[in-house]
Amino acid sequence: MLAAIPLSILVGAVVVATSVVSGIFGMAGGLVLMLILGVLLPVPAAMILHGVTQFFSNGWRAVIWRQWIDWRIIAYYCMGAFPALIVPVAIAYVPDKPAMLISLGLMPYVALMLPERLALDATKRSHAIVCGFLVAGLQLVAGVAGPLLDTFFVRSQMDRRAVVATKAATQALSHSLKVGYYGVLLSLVPDLGADVYGAAILAAIAGTTLAGPVLEKLTNENFRRWTQTIVLCVGAISVLQGIWLLLF
Repeated sequence: MLAAIPLSILVGAVVVATSVVSGIFGMAGGLVLMLILGVLLPVPAAMILHGVTQFFSNGWRAVIWRQWIDWRIIAYYCMGAFPALIVPVAIAYVPDKPAMLISLGLMPYVALMLPERLALDATKRSHAIVCGFLVAGLQLVAGVAGPLLDTFFVRSQMDRRAVVATKAATQALSHSLKVGYYGVLLSLVPDLGADVYGAAILAAIAGTTLAGPVLEKLTNENFRRWTQTIVLCVGAISVLQGIWLLLF
């Protein structure tokens, strides 16, 4: 059934759906998209297409909500993110996919179990710098780092629009670094065609735009409640997928 559907249409539909989720909650959509692309495409092709799609999805979301971006957090995030470029070169060990998925999935549970005085909070300077280093570095070596990024925002008291806007800006940066890093693999990546990339980019922008009115209607309290629920659900799915790959 799926084989009969053109790849551009299939990718476009998936990207619209995941971009709407990310556009409302600033999370989850990217990880779900990576999981689906990993099934549909070879890993190098999935990494490149995911990076391009997420750059436009997050970049457009940052543009839409630009007045809500906390530039102080962005500055500290960048201080940590750019040194992370040396991680893939300096560290010989790269965790395999099952270990990466299990670690990412457990991260939200560990973070939420921390006492208030130790809770991760992107509004704190040192936490934002560490966030930039860990998230950007993990994006480069593993392709996704959404659950880790979410743990730095899920217990903050920021306005929901500021959370979505600021996370979008950080993710646009991280995905641009990832695309540049994995760009060396372009010669090894099957040619997906301009139609697939074009459909993915347009779908990312469309899904992000559609999510805007929904985010406006949410209250900060509902946003935080749904955010925490989604973080934990996505974390559980990530752990289960990692265990599945480990066993089978």
